[in-house]
Amino acid sequence: MMTTSRKNDPLEPVGPDCDVVTVPARQGLEAVDILRRGAGDAVGPVLHDGGCDTLGFLVPPGTAAAWDVPGSVCTETDGRGICLTPDRPAEGSDWLVPPGEADLATDPAVLREALGQAQRMIDAADSCR
Repeated sequence: MMTTSRKNDPLEPVGPDCDVVTVPARQGLEAVDILRRGAGDAVGPVLHDGGCDTLGFLVPPGTAAAWDVPGSVCTETDGRGICLTPDRPAEGSDWLVPPGEADLATDPAVLREALGQAQRMIDAADSCR
């Protein structure tokens, strides 16, 4: 079910103008921990899919144009399909870090650094097997 405006026009923006960085769940969970341990509350709202395979970090609009982190994808939403309410934001997803418990969006430079650190930790843990 797609969330729409009161006019029931699916082309009308219904949520914040943001982009979403999607990453594998393991890397994303590590990054959330890294961001929460950093100075201040550096993590914005974070979505997880129903199967918990991926996480989606809300980032400021325009991030997708320059996003180049391997293993991740950044998608423009133009405010469509995501509602910043504590309820389920979109069909098949839910909040890991709900709105209201976080900044409006995660800073892309800080997220890029956290994802890199998370991947290095995962690589180190996997090489110890």
